[in-house]
Amino acid sequence: MSQSQSQSPNLRMMVFACLFTALIVIGGYISFPIPLSPVPIVLSDFFTMLAGLFLGASWGGASVGLFLFLGALGLPVFAGGKAGLVVLFGPTGGFLFGYLIAALVIGLISGKGKSSFIKDLAALIVGNIILFGIGVPWLKLALKLSWGKALALGLLPFIPGMIIKIIVALALIKTLRPLLKSVITNQSQSGGD
Repeated sequence: MSQSQSQSPNLRMMVFACLFTALIVIGGYISFPIPLSPVPIVLSDFFTMLAGLFLGASWGGASVGLFLFLGALGLPVFAGGKAGLVVLFGPTGGFLFGYLIAALVIGLISGKGKSSFIKDLAALIVGNIILFGIGVPWLKLALKLSWGKALALGLLPFIPGMIIKIIVALALIKTLRPLLKSVITNQSQSGGD
C-alpha cells in the first residue's frame, strides 16, 4: 500500500469532519428564539450528535472544535449568525462548550465494540445530559438566575425537541453508518481514487 493510499481514509475523515462543521453552522442558522430565554432552539446540537455518532470521538470532536474555533475568530457561525468571544463566553457559552464534550462522549460510547441500537441510544442520552449539564449551570451563573429559572429557560423547553432529535439521529445512524464505513474502507482498499 502506498503512502497516499494509507492517508486516504484520514483525508476522507477530514472531509467528513469539515462537512459536519458546515452542518453544525447551518443548524445554528435554523434558529427559533424562545420568549424570555437567551437560548434559542437550533439544529446545531442535532448535527453535533450526528458528528459523534458518525465520526467517532476524535473526528467528531474535531468537527465541533473547528466550529468553536471559527466562532471565536469572529466568523458568524453561532446561532442566528452571532460570533466572537462575547458569545462563546456569554450566557449560551456553556451549551457551545457542551457541544464539544457531548460529541466526544457520544463518539466514545458509540464507537466502543460492535455497533448497536442500545449503545447508540445510551450515547445520545448521555451526550444530551452532558450538554444540558454544562449549559444550564453556565446559564444560571452568567445571568445570576435561580435553579428553577435556569431550568425553565435552559432545559424544559428543549426536552420535546431533544427526544425528537435522538429518534431521528438513531434512524439516520442505522441507515447511514454502513454507507460511511463502506466509503472509507472500500475506497482505501481499492487501488485508486
